[in-house]
Amino acid sequence: MSFDVERVRADFPILSRQVNGRPLVYLDSGASAQKPRVVIDAIIEAYSSEYANVHRGLHYLSNLATEKYEAVRGIIARFLHAPHEDEVIFTSGATEGINLVSYGWAAPRLQPGDEIVLSVLEHHANIVPWHFLRERQGVVLKWVEPEPDGSLAPEKVLAAIGPRTKLVAVTHLSNVTGTVVDVAAICAGTDVPVLVDGSQAAVHMPVDVGAIGCDFYCITGHKLYGPSGSGAIWISRERQAEMRPFLGGGDMIREVSRDAVSYADPPLRFEAGTPGIVNQIGLGVALDYMMGLGMENIAAHERTLRDHARTRLRELNWISVQGDAPDKAAIFSMTMEGAHAHDISTVLDKRGIAVRAGTHCAMPLMEHYGITASARASFAMYNTLDDVDALIDGLVFCRELFG
Repeated sequence: MSFDVERVRADFPILSRQVNGRPLVYLDSGASAQKPRVVIDAIIEAYSSEYANVHRGLHYLSNLATEKYEAVRGIIARFLHAPHEDEVIFTSGATEGINLVSYGWAAPRLQPGDEIVLSVLEHHANIVPWHFLRERQGVVLKWVEPEPDGSLAPEKVLAAIGPRTKLVAVTHLSNVTGTVVDVAAICAGTDVPVLVDGSQAAVHMPVDVGAIGCDFYCITGHKLYGPSGSGAIWISRERQAEMRPFLGGGDMIREVSRDAVSYADPPLRFEAGTPGIVNQIGLGVALDYMMGLGMENIAAHERTLRDHARTRLRELNWISVQGDAPDKAAIFSMTMEGAHAHDISTVLDKRGIAVRAGTHCAMPLMEHYGITASARASFAMYNTLDDVDALIDGLVFCRELFG
């Protein structure tokens, strides 16, 4: 099927509004994507007509909510091409998923001097949990630098792996530069377990965890056109069997007595307490929506946006783009001499253009580029070539304003 961007845009109510008297040009989907009407309607329906707690009730509404909630596990498995539904663990987002691995898998088995290999491209969510282990258990963090064009060479990651390396934790797609990392090549080159942060990649391209060959793969719902507070992590059965529970409470237990506790089988073992029921239902609807459009179709449309934006930005010799690897998503972080990233963002906002300004939760990468902040335009499936041109016109206006 062909990709009709105007038809897609019509599915997102917020895109029809104005900001500061101008049509909204939303270029901040890398931080959080907008929601289609089907997701909004599903959330309203769940709260207004179908809400009850899951798993613990025998009444009609509880059974209905449980059925819809648990069905999302299968949707996520299909979205990630996971071999088994029970390898999908619900989380509040990628941050919780990575912390689950840190506390449940890494902390019990890593000793002082053991190593975790990271790239400088990582989001703080894939850095700070490993710093916890560095601070508390003497784990060593080994960093791999990106190439000048922002790409990450798999052979450099593999070269950093030593006899004491216990985990490789790497992004599939940088939220700052848009760089796509060849995680399959990394996984194929080592027997060390690999955690992949798929927060950005799963939005822009098809993902097949079996083909990648990783051990852990996390996604976050609010970037996938779903609700905030939703997400999941895929963990292979082999790694699940090595994990201890992270959170304790209801639903993750089999039996509790005064003197002992036994735990439920995965994935419930790692899902304590009343979950984000409606958030996860909304995520399932969002993923169904994306799969209905076709992930290859979405990727092809966004490549068109990327190529047009890359061409137009190269016309502006006073704009520096951080990382412009050939294989990247339509995400562009940039700086302008004489104007702070916050100034750029503020001026663009007056023209109805929403971009992100700051460190993008990637301070090591900012340090690598020798900057304190950048302005980031991140495109999504609902953006158009006109949105690219609006950004360029806005940047030209910034240049004129700041001289």
